[in-house]
Amino acid sequence: MITTADQQHSPAGPHKLPKRSAAQQRTCAVSRQAHDPEDLIRFAAAPDGTIVPDLHRKLPGRGVWLQAKSEVVEKAIKKNVFARSLKEPVKPGPGLAQLVERLLFDDARQSLAMAKKAGALVVGAFQVEKLLARGSVAAVIQASDGSQDGIRKIDQALFRQFGAGADQVARVKIFDSSQLGLALGQTNVIHAALRQGAATQAFLSRVRRLAQYRENRTEPQTAKVRHSDDTRGAEIEDK
Repeated sequence: MITTADQQHSPAGPHKLPKRSAAQQRTCAVSRQAHDPEDLIRFAAAPDGTIVPDLHRKLPGRGVWLQAKSEVVEKAIKKNVFARSLKEPVKPGPGLAQLVERLLFDDARQSLAMAKKAGALVVGAFQVEKLLARGSVAAVIQASDGSQDGIRKIDQALFRQFGAGADQVARVKIFDSSQLGLALGQTNVIHAALRQGAATQAFLSRVRRLAQYRENRTEPQTAKVRHSDDTRGAEIEDK
């Protein structure tokens, strides 16, 4: 689950992401609606005239902002939005929408590695349960190919500690064990958990954006996502 529940209402839930002022918001080139930059993806023109995703908003020149949803990117491609917005004969490369998803996934995985370097992460079922017992956990990460028995034990530990408030703890299941191992420099990683902190918030923000991008996709392997406006109770899980 991905949640941005206010920590004041739950000892386990991270703070809500702050809303930007109207001056800080950007307009989606497809919907023409203003959004927080965190809910958008910036695209820029490369020297060869192709359009490239600029996830960290660092590339020079004018940019095209699109809501972080795969169907919006596909619509922008079909309607030639990039060339019209930049007033240049730019062209999106093949598979642009799929490239964005891969980059968002890699961004989330790299952010998890940064959380480990920041000392915000514990690995292994025993360490996860110890952190849960202290009540200081902000997110639980479970490998998508982990055993159901192991997942059930962590869920039981969550419920023992937080009761009905267990749903306020973010649960992330977008990585398999090999992907977790690659991100964390270990092998056979099935269970991990994150403490409260800036590195954890950065990771959850990236996972939330990936979940938003994958929402309503039509491919059979898409992530399942359900969420309210603040993503409380949202679950993202690769199938």
